Amino acid sequence: MNCNGVRREISNYIDGDIDATVRLDFELHLQGCRHCTVVVDQVKKTVELFCDAEPVDLPNDVRSRLYEALEIKLRSL
Repeated sequence: MNCNGVRREISNYIDGDIDATVRLDFELHLQGCRHCTVVVDQVKKTVELFCDAEPVDLPNDVRSRLYEALEIKLRSL
């Protein structure tokens, strides 16, 4: 697995919803890649911090801009 593979699987890995073979490849990559290890650790910490947080109502213009930005980003993956 490479860094792109880690980015694709990070949510599944953190959620524990990952195939055993993919998990092994993921963890082997983390052993040799400090950058990905930092990213995974930060995502885990972020999830822990916000998992019990209450949703925040966004103003309509902010929500629209956010959704538009996410759609653009997802199209580029």
